[in-house]
Amino acid sequence: MQRIAIAPSQLQQGQILLTPQQQHYLGRVLRLRTGDRFIAMDGMGQWWLAQLEGDNAQVLEPMVVQTELRATITLILALPKGNTFDDVVRCCTELGVAIIAPVMSERTLLKPSPQKLERWQRIAQEAAEQSERSFVPTILEPVSFSTALSSANDQQYICVARGNSPHLRDCLQDIGQITNDNGQRTIVIAVGPEGGWTQKEVECATDAGFQTVSLGRRILRAVTAPIVALSIVVAELESEKFGNYK
Repeated sequence: MQRIAIAPSQLQQGQILLTPQQQHYLGRVLRLRTGDRFIAMDGMGQWWLAQLEGDNAQVLEPMVVQTELRATITLILALPKGNTFDDVVRCCTELGVAIIAPVMSERTLLKPSPQKLERWQRIAQEAAEQSERSFVPTILEPVSFSTALSSANDQQYICVARGNSPHLRDCLQDIGQITNDNGQRTIVIAVGPEGGWTQKEVECATDAGFQTVSLGRRILRAVTAPIVALSIVVAELESEKFGNYK
């Protein structure tokens, strides 16, 4: 069944007030007609079975969907060159990331336009719809790496390409006990640009409480590393040993 993301304000008195863009997508692209059903999601954890009624939709019943990870994951990502960040946003959304925090590092000083941020948020929304997420990830405004470090907390890792750092998977053995003051499990992972973080940046991160970790013996591209890092965390969170954890 087709899914679309709506703003919470669109839900009024049991009806969904569709935007012109949503009307076009449902009617012209998906070829739905009055009486056809689809799934509406607000990107904040709520799903509804809805039925198209002219230019709007009628809510039939709420739905329970359990597709989210057992921890809130924030990815701090140095902005890569070109449009490769689009693919990172899409893939990481599919994998279950909660927050993507783009940063400007010493080796990537590109500051994207506001239009880029809007594009990334739209890609995240589309990927969340496709992968049946309950939540649409938040894409933060790009900031300097030092600013991102000052706002990070909880279980924190910075991925480095060389050295003797332990593998990320080995550092996640006690992930079931990771909680913040609200009882939520939270993980922050910082992934660098092409060429990696500078030594100064790594030192700043470790001073802020980050643990250096490896993603393996090979040198990964900047667009590959966050997908690998998140895949490792997801595999650990969804392993059988956490089968009773909610």
